[in-house]
Amino acid sequence: MFIKVHTGAISGIEAVDVTVEVNVAGGGIGLYIVGLPDNTIKESEQRIQAAFENSGYRLLAKKIVVNLAPADLRKEGSLYDLPIAIGILAATEQISQNFIEDSMFIGELSLNGSLRSVKGVLPLVARARERGLKRVFLPKENIAEGAVVDGIDIIGIGSLMEICEIICGRLDYSPAEHILADESSTRDTLYAEDFSDVKGQSYVKRALEIAAAGGHNIIMIGSPGSGKTMLARRMPTIMPPMTLDEALETTKVHSVAGKIGAHRGLIYERPFRAPHHLTSQVALIGGGQYPQPGEVSLANNGVLFLDEMPEFGRNVLEVLRQPLEDRRITISRARYSVDYPANFTLIASMNPCPCGYYNHPTKECTCSAAAVHRYMAHISGPLMDRIDIHVEVVPVSIKDMSSERKEESSEAVRRRVVEAREIQQRRFEGVDIHCNAMMNSAMLRTFAQLSHECSELLERAMQRLNLSARAYDRIIKVARTIADLDKKSDIEPSHISEAIGYRSLDRENWGA
Repeated sequence: MFIKVHTGAISGIEAVDVTVEVNVAGGGIGLYIVGLPDNTIKESEQRIQAAFENSGYRLLAKKIVVNLAPADLRKEGSLYDLPIAIGILAATEQISQNFIEDSMFIGELSLNGSLRSVKGVLPLVARARERGLKRVFLPKENIAEGAVVDGIDIIGIGSLMEICEIICGRLDYSPAEHILADESSTRDTLYAEDFSDVKGQSYVKRALEIAAAGGHNIIMIGSPGSGKTMLARRMPTIMPPMTLDEALETTKVHSVAGKIGAHRGLIYERPFRAPHHLTSQVALIGGGQYPQPGEVSLANNGVLFLDEMPEFGRNVLEVLRQPLEDRRITISRARYSVDYPANFTLIASMNPCPCGYYNHPTKECTCSAAAVHRYMAHISGPLMDRIDIHVEVVPVSIKDMSSERKEESSEAVRRRVVEAREIQQRRFEGVDIHCNAMMNSAMLRTFAQLSHECSELLERAMQRLNLSARAYDRIIKVARTIADLDKKSDIEPSHISEAIGYRSLDRENWGA
């Protein structure tokens, strides 16, 4: 007997169709799984056999061939346990064929027949709806994730016996309630941190506000204990609320990586990823034998924070060049090529020298000039060029630390950031970008034209600081954002001057 069961596979952060074809023949004995299965799928025979025995079913002594079509697409993961098991039971006539034709099945089987959660549920359910299927059977732990997608029934299952009872009509089921998601849902996000926790540092807060308003990358340089990490961790609190499309894309990435967890639906908070400096290239950028999103993709629509940036391996840092420009990462291997989004805001921090006290107002630096130069050289010029804003973080004085003055809250800063982003949305209507940092050179000539006075000011700065062409463009982008925060339609000389001031690491004899 021949049976087809619908399921899917993950490619990047999207799902592709996979059909589990089961054929039972009289000649021969054994279960054969073909169609480029990985080791996890090959081991499913033992899990399925044990689950059958503990659920009151049998793996019949016949030749059973399971083909995962299309056969030239590599399949991986444990989500195929359930569709294979259902296909075998239906093909051997141990259960009826109700629901099989218009349903998708995903789930991992335990030896006792219960279902375990799997990765990539959100893109799989979205694909099932696109295929015109009526329902998706999945583990109960994945219900919240699957219920994000409307227009299709999501049925949470606890065990193989339970789903077989439903298919045979001996047990009623009720689809999970759809989780209504709209733009307003993302605006109710609460954070534990707040900008008001940070005493002083008004200059750095201003730089972070500009970075959040325009989507710019920023590096903070300062001595230990000056507040760099504390400020960076509060960056998501002043960024605009995620749109519904951003929330869906972010949730897809975390779903594919298995980072959502049980009983959680859409991710409304902007991600904040802070990998350790011993992180490898693959962990940062993504890929591997079985491709997975890296930190740059897990930070998509959020913040990637590299604390003590010079401590990262130089080769690790250099792989950031392409995603910082393209906001997307393509992992290409001999047998596959996958795309992951990487539209993140980079926040980096570093000490000014190995001892950490170069240019400190009260403590003496013990490093030689050569040691300081070598330390700064850990970050290449091309990578530093791609960071829009450079800001020095000066230690907070005891007077400011003990001050009772109330600092500005994240909510107040966020309102200004949102207003600036709304200006940019109107400006870029009909263009496939949503913030100033994403403008290319051609867009700068259209959306960020400079007056004669501004051009002369920028030209003098370029000559004096010996800046690159990329730095030239980035100064204009930052100036455009500063003008948006000031609600000015044109870029003024004061905006250019402030933007030039945020290129401190481009200066010769920095810190002198």
